[in-house]
Amino acid sequence: MMVAVFWISFLLLAYIYFGYPVCIRLLASARPLPVNKSGAYQPKVSILIAAYNEAKDIEATLRNKLALDYPRERLEILVVSDESEDGTDEIVQAVAADAPFPVKLFRQVPRQGKTAGLNMLKQHAEGDILAFSDANSEWDQQALKALVSNFNDPAVGYVTGKMVYVNPEGALIGDGCSAYMKYENWLRAQETLVGSVVGVDGGIDAMRKELHSELNADQLPDFVQPLKVVEQGYRVVYEPGALLKEEALSDGGSEFSMRVRVSLRALWALKDMKQLMSPANDPVFAWQLISHKLLRYAAFAPMITLAIAALYLAPVKGLYALAAIGYGLFLYFAWAGYQKESRGQSLSTVYALPYYFVLLNLASFKAFVAFAKGEKKVVWNPRKG
Repeated sequence: MMVAVFWISFLLLAYIYFGYPVCIRLLASARPLPVNKSGAYQPKVSILIAAYNEAKDIEATLRNKLALDYPRERLEILVVSDESEDGTDEIVQAVAADAPFPVKLFRQVPRQGKTAGLNMLKQHAEGDILAFSDANSEWDQQALKALVSNFNDPAVGYVTGKMVYVNPEGALIGDGCSAYMKYENWLRAQETLVGSVVGVDGGIDAMRKELHSELNADQLPDFVQPLKVVEQGYRVVYEPGALLKEEALSDGGSEFSMRVRVSLRALWALKDMKQLMSPANDPVFAWQLISHKLLRYAAFAPMITLAIAALYLAPVKGLYALAAIGYGLFLYFAWAGYQKESRGQSLSTVYALPYYFVLLNLASFKAFVAFAKGEKKVVWNPRKG
């Protein structure tokens, strides 16, 4: 019995992190579906930003969008302040006063969260394309052009860009991505060639206005909105030329809290859009959604059963003893990485990868517990760096 538990757990983890990427790569190579891009396609764009107490970052974010390389007469920025009380509204109004194209402020009272705020902004947007930015997102100057070029293809309904992590001085970390984001962005590139991606970066996305669905306040727009687009028969694609620079979180505690919140809302999104996991609709996309999202969020379960089985079987055969030792070393390096970070030390790959891997799965576990209790997250607080 425990032998079966060991091998099922091992093979499931191997599939989640290695098997699915290999399969999606093979499928992308066998029948690639390129996007018919055109830089000459430049429709009117409304950039939507939801903000709550973002006085620290909102001016820099707005100045960043005002400097985008895109025709001024085809741009507008709409900001919804979710009952901010730290001067965010006044900063937006000051920037709007001398902006080269319209910057409009809307106030949401009482506080209802990002999703409700974006629903409101969509009603006032004049653009054919809705672009979404976080209140602390810094886009590359060419990012909007790169995003919008994909909509030249009538089959494309939603486009997501590429997040790169930077340090507080703005310099790229490593080659511009953490190991996790490199992995995710590579998967998105393969999924785009297959048809649609199943995960997006909410800080740099765009979609056709006519495809926008009004969501419930407790739904995660970065996850549900793209799934709604797929449901309508359009593609969701990844554009690596649209860069979003985001400051890396300075500690694992902040990262953990953010991952729990995102994972919890993603689980509710999967429940809301469970029909897309039925092979009766689109078998390929159903397989992608189950493999890349559902199984990934549930990976903590085979991690636990693998550890239990390895410890139980260790006295029986050398193979299981080696597995138990290897698992123990992996957890040791994860714990050591946590300790080093707590002391303010930088982490090498040998510590950073196990630490971040365990952190993600612990966050998923906590999110699953909250999901089972029926908890939901509707409002948010500014991300702490």
